[in-house]
Amino acid sequence: MGSIAGLERFDSPGKGRALRVTRPFKVGELLYSCPAYTYVLSLEERGYNCEFCFARKEKLARCGKCKKAFYCNVKCQKEDWAMHKLECSAMIAFKENWCPSEICRLVARILAKKKTMKERCASENILLIEEIQSHMEDVDNEKREMHEADVARLHRFFSKHLEFPDHKDLLTLFAQVACNGFTIEDDELSNIGTAIYPDVALINHSCCPSVIVTNNGTSAEVRAVQNMKPGDEVLISYIDVLFPTDDRNNRLRECYYFTCDCQDCNNMSKDKEKLKVRKQSDPIEPEVISNMVRYARKTIGEFRAVKHTKTPSELLEMCEQSLEKMGAVFDDANVYMLHVMYQAMGVCLYMQDPDGTLRYGEKIIKHYRKLYPSYSLNVSSMFLKLGRLYMGLERRSAGVSALKKVTVFNMQRHSFGWYPKPRFNIPVTTNHGHTCMLYNAVQLFVYTGNGHNGGGLWEGSPLHDRVVQRDGIKMRSKVKK
Repeated sequence: MGSIAGLERFDSPGKGRALRVTRPFKVGELLYSCPAYTYVLSLEERGYNCEFCFARKEKLARCGKCKKAFYCNVKCQKEDWAMHKLECSAMIAFKENWCPSEICRLVARILAKKKTMKERCASENILLIEEIQSHMEDVDNEKREMHEADVARLHRFFSKHLEFPDHKDLLTLFAQVACNGFTIEDDELSNIGTAIYPDVALINHSCCPSVIVTNNGTSAEVRAVQNMKPGDEVLISYIDVLFPTDDRNNRLRECYYFTCDCQDCNNMSKDKEKLKVRKQSDPIEPEVISNMVRYARKTIGEFRAVKHTKTPSELLEMCEQSLEKMGAVFDDANVYMLHVMYQAMGVCLYMQDPDGTLRYGEKIIKHYRKLYPSYSLNVSSMFLKLGRLYMGLERRSAGVSALKKVTVFNMQRHSFGWYPKPRFNIPVTTNHGHTCMLYNAVQLFVYTGNGHNGGGLWEGSPLHDRVVQRDGIKMRSKVKK
């Protein structure tokens, strides 16, 4: 077994395999960087990002055969050929019928990599890919059917270039990736691909994490969000920490088959603030609050189910009606209100309504700053969205102020050295007749259904520190070993 400087693998009581530090680490310090064992660019990003290095630029070179993959240059194209050839001829042969899921594409690349790798690779210093937990014994019938369907797609679309293990081993591999796949995020925290990082898969969960995982190209970087001393366990949050204890643990049980016993989950001390109700002359009855929580969860699920089929106007009406009903009981700082506001913000942006977008965004950021922990990049991501909107609307002072907060949250507080880069723009006309650009308009919001966010109760929430499901992959994943 290999090693990583400053870290060691150990058996954590009640958790199994785990990772801890052997020297002090300060807030913002890099513990280690892990290259991907293998990775895949999301289909929605083709034409915008290089398939090999994930760099985003204009005038990418197109694959001369399939005409679907794009690269920075000939060097990137040659480096990627071992993986791209798995798809190139199949895309030509199947044309519009070529439709493997993203987890299927990633598994195909894992199988190809295993065939060529004779020794432990750079992403397996402390954990081999074969050792990653699958939780096959816990997989329910619905998830098993998903895996079976992906196995069928794998045979259909990738049989030309791959030799497959037996059916049971394939199911296990799909379960491993479902539990341990990670989204790859760009500098703006938009999900652009998926990857497998064996050495990062060793990290256990806590709703009070000691580290976060960010991306540098296709590599994963693990950075401290707390000062750590020798012997401290390395912990990340597999889920969004914004939501109340019951919701977080329901998510953990559904996706990772365990319940968290961290300090926040045991004392539930932050739940009252996250479920804040409106101040009224007469206290609101507990039953009324419970019923409204159930309504909120139901509404969020309904929005997820119809967001691809209803018109933007219909979706915005759903949001507004839900906010009006919930607002009779919940304060604007309530996380369910914030969730629906974010959906409304996304729809307004898609409808080229900058005033509506800002109206919701300004409400959201006010409470994000209080509810999210100081290390959360969700706050800086929202400042980035607002800053670009202000600048596009020629509100330069407000725009500069918001964009400065992005650098404060990411550079000064964490020394992450992270700063957003431009994506693409959408021209809109304001109420005053001015034409402006809404930066990164579609990519920033999940309403468009581009596959960047999704899955589970919180699909489409404005959460980048959270678990993300894409084609069955529960990302930001770590499970009981």
